[in-house]
Amino acid sequence: MNVFGFAGYSGSGKTTLIEQVIPLFVERGMKVSLIKHVHHRFDIDRPGKDSFRHREAGCTQVLLTSDRRWALMHELRGDAEPTLDDQLKLLAPCDLVLVEGFKDSHIPKIEVYRPTHGGPPLYPNNPSIIAVASDEVLPTTLPQLDINDARHVADFILIHLAGHVGVKV
Repeated sequence: MNVFGFAGYSGSGKTTLIEQVIPLFVERGMKVSLIKHVHHRFDIDRPGKDSFRHREAGCTQVLLTSDRRWALMHELRGDAEPTLDDQLKLLAPCDLVLVEGFKDSHIPKIEVYRPTHGGPPLYPNNPSIIAVASDEVLPTTLPQLDINDARHVADFILIHLAGHVGVKV
């Protein structure tokens, strides 16, 4: 599977940009999956639902399934947080896995950076960042992509992958 990431501060526009590039890959016939790392406590379940009650009772895994989708919830119960590689092994085969977060992973990634949101850019100290998507021109030699031009961002990713793993653009 080809893996490509997006990194940046909360509120920078990562999710919005990813949401815009996904259909551009899909319209090219690609099967796309996504892994999103979150830094805060989250739960896709709701108190009172059977699955929530089963997890609260002590289940390590609860799998929900229907004729439209399935979801597997896994409680770590004190175990270490899985690595990106661990998570990639859980996915069904696809053409492209987009990764939001995991900024310290060694996958190629675009930093989504808005200087007006504050905080220093990640790209000067992160060699896995190969381009920056922003709404301003930045003082870097890395390729700069317009955060508002999803097609150009998608094309950049495909060209990068084609040069490294043989993906057809």
